[in-house]
Amino acid sequence: MSETARVTWYGHSTVWIEDSGTRLLTDPLLRDRLAHLRRRRGPTPRLPGAPDAVLVSHLHADHLDFASLRRLPRDTPLVLPAGAARLVRRALGSAAGPCVELAPGDTTTIGGLTVAAVPAAHDGGRGPWSRHRAPAVGYLVHGRARTWFAGDTGLFDEMGKLGPLDLALIPVGGWGPTLGHGHLDPAAAAEAARRAAAAWAVPIHFGTFWPIGCDRVRPDRFLPPGEDFARHAGTVSPGTRVRVLHPGDSFAVTRS
Repeated sequence: MSETARVTWYGHSTVWIEDSGTRLLTDPLLRDRLAHLRRRRGPTPRLPGAPDAVLVSHLHADHLDFASLRRLPRDTPLVLPAGAARLVRRALGSAAGPCVELAPGDTTTIGGLTVAAVPAAHDGGRGPWSRHRAPAVGYLVHGRARTWFAGDTGLFDEMGKLGPLDLALIPVGGWGPTLGHGHLDPAAAAEAARRAAAAWAVPIHFGTFWPIGCDRVRPDRFLPPGEDFARHAGTVSPGTRVRVLHPGDSFAVTRS
């Protein structure tokens, strides 16, 4: 068995991807507090070094966190949804690294990897207080492994065109007691793994940040989504093996 890629999940949608000598960081949320949210599980992320690039899936504050981006070296390239660079440059100023905008179907090369933007069924606005919009995307990372970082999404028809995949990084929950339109719960995430023909899946976007008091109101929405996803995938997508990680844990994708 040979290792093709290694991922480390730091909680929420922040994943460190190593493949073909290149290191990517997705939707970095590197601090312990964001507005009313608190990190309730896992350590504060300590990255093993500087990433070769950052992949940002959409504009929501828990995925595009300017305070976290400021903690990275200033020359770190940022791969963004088409239309997002203006907001990023305005917010970060001289701290903004080179910005590459991708719409679904567009690709860019980062070190030994090809990164392609793919669709995502999710709201593309920054928030109700902002006029900034950019269509949400996911990313396919092509190296020794074929990895799909879904970002934040609901089910969409084109999922069947993504695979076969070596690894899918799939959102299975959220940061509060309810999930609105454009999200995957554990059952829908299992269907996404099936459509994308994922050999391995790691659930993300659950069990990390939580509003104070919500663990008493809906504790079932915090930790269980990861194991629930694994259970659903065993029925819906039996060809997919699931690895449920604790924030800070790593997983190596291997191929015989």
